[in-house]
Amino acid sequence: MRKLTKNLTLLLATAITLFAASFSYSTTSEILAPEKQHDRATKLITHFLDKYHYKKFTIDNSLSDEILGAYIEALDPNRSYFYQKDIDSFQIFRFKLDDAISKTELSPPFQMFRLYQARVEERVLFALDQLKTKYDFKVDEELIIDRSELSWATGNHELNEIWRKRVKNDVLTLRLADKKPSEIKETLEKRYKGIAKRSEQIDAEDVYQLFINAFASTLEPHTNYLSPRTSENFEIRMSLSLEGIGALLRTDGEYTVVEKVIPGGPADLSDLLHGSDRIVGIAQQNDKEFKDVVGWRLEEVVQLIRGSKGTDVKLQILPGDEGQAAKITEIKITRDKIKLEEQAAKSEVIKIEDNLQNYKIGVIDVPTFYIDFAAYQRGEKDYRSTTRDVDKLLADLKSEKIDALVLDLRSNGGGSLTEATQLMGLFIDEGPIVQVQDSSGHIEVHRDRDSNISYHGPLVVLVDRFSASASEIVASAIQDYHRGIVVGETTFGKGTVQQLVDLNNFSSKDDAKLGQLKATIAQYFRVDGGSTQHQGVIPDIDFKTILKGEEYGERALKNALPASSIAPVKHHIGDIDAQIINQTSEMHSSRVKMNDKFNSLLEIFQLDYDVRNQKAVSLLESSRKEEYKRVETTRSEYQEMLKDMEENLNKLDDDEEFIDVLLDETAHIATDLTKLLKAKNSSSFVYRNH
Repeated sequence: MRKLTKNLTLLLATAITLFAASFSYSTTSEILAPEKQHDRATKLITHFLDKYHYKKFTIDNSLSDEILGAYIEALDPNRSYFYQKDIDSFQIFRFKLDDAISKTELSPPFQMFRLYQARVEERVLFALDQLKTKYDFKVDEELIIDRSELSWATGNHELNEIWRKRVKNDVLTLRLADKKPSEIKETLEKRYKGIAKRSEQIDAEDVYQLFINAFASTLEPHTNYLSPRTSENFEIRMSLSLEGIGALLRTDGEYTVVEKVIPGGPADLSDLLHGSDRIVGIAQQNDKEFKDVVGWRLEEVVQLIRGSKGTDVKLQILPGDEGQAAKITEIKITRDKIKLEEQAAKSEVIKIEDNLQNYKIGVIDVPTFYIDFAAYQRGEKDYRSTTRDVDKLLADLKSEKIDALVLDLRSNGGGSLTEATQLMGLFIDEGPIVQVQDSSGHIEVHRDRDSNISYHGPLVVLVDRFSASASEIVASAIQDYHRGIVVGETTFGKGTVQQLVDLNNFSSKDDAKLGQLKATIAQYFRVDGGSTQHQGVIPDIDFKTILKGEEYGERALKNALPASSIAPVKHHIGDIDAQIINQTSEMHSSRVKMNDKFNSLLEIFQLDYDVRNQKAVSLLESSRKEEYKRVETTRSEYQEMLKDMEENLNKLDDDEEFIDVLLDETAHIATDLTKLLKAKNSSSFVYRNH
């Protein structure tokens, strides 16, 4: 959640007077004020959060102070519009925003927002005027991209300098994309005027949603409010026959950023769009010109991307792996439905030669925990689900006489809790899988009640930083049951449960439009009583692909609920003890020291990390060109190195850049585990109580 700002009535009146004369100030912004339905919505929201939210809280002066900070940050996250004097003026509301929530006295956040609009219009006027400037790109200076931790500008000269460099960077970025001066001016004029226009179009519903979400963000990051318009847009996107590209998008400042590419969707299958890419332009398949979408509302961007199945959408993106100084890249993706079969679990067999002996390692990739609810509700016997599909894949792999199994849960963001529970049941006898504690302290234990075991053999689970929620439940249960070894990266750390409440169901008026509330109502706990929340699942063998100082997942979110613990529940355990884990870990460490492929991949990760975490970009044209070339050349060299070092070229498809080094190493770990268990004369799962 971002945060928002406050305002002094006298200062606000002065600001409006100043800017109304020089800018066609919208009459809508002058009358922005809370509406009648906001009073009812606020009462319902506070009631549900107080009664059912997992985190206990008190609406008091202390929380008011936090809400103020959250509201300011939501309005101006990069500290590019407000002055320090504005922030100082907002302090009169420091201990009044709790009343805005508990007593529905909502005028303060609306006063604050009106000043924000005035500041936006002021900056747009300055930016438009800067387009008349002929910039010298031989001057060695830089633009600080991330200003979120810097001081607020103290005066007009300081803020003008920030925006002078911003406009210069916008011009340089388009110049490096081979745009003509006339095209650059036209594009940026539309962009800056669009920012002002969208600021003017913000209505009371938008301001209310922004403020309530500032409040919600002080509780924890997964609780938020959806205004009636946001709720309706969501429902329309879910029900229309129009198709998309299969990507979750979010707003970051004035950019639309790819949050996640959906497995099996057009974007995923194209391999052209990736997480953290910024979308700056959109064109339909027959359009010659792109629409610049910097500063657009998220729903407007989504509307342009969606369209009829089989049609193309062209995107201009700033690739995330090129950092803040990224060069504009044009891609084309064909719209389609995200087919269940593309998201379904898949299997393969990796052959490993070790000490002149051959091993077959089965791999099952589970992108998400899914179930075809429609087919299930129709009573179809052969409905698709994760557990059913994996069970069939296991039967196929066993017929190929595999020596061990790798369960690949990388980038699996979760899904059906029931499916996660049942999937775990394929590898153990009946027993508890996960505990769920609600806000009242009541604990429900979700169990596998099927005593059949589909696979008894050596098992390795591969996870990464994007493995979350239901996938963390499976990985943690594998550890708690001593059923297998978990390898890779520490997982995301989302161990909470959310519920969506339609506030309209609690309104006495049939035509009331109050929106929806998504609230965190419970937390997952492991069988051993520990928590995946915040800390994630820590792998038994860490691939050390997370770089020092790198923050991700729940740990990078403000106000994320901390890890906690409850009492464990009794369960059987297998034969994967500390000795076997230590031995397997030592064998892994010895092998990767001599593995050029693995170490080259780590160097690519380091390069990506350095590029993505740039705090400033050079405005020296020659320096930017050199940086583009350096990053592109270095990444290409590493990829070619990995490709050249692949011993079995048959593993590579014609369009594949290099092998999955991490999966390859996981297969070797599975081989090590197989040998150790064989030497111990043991299966990896036996019946012992714990």
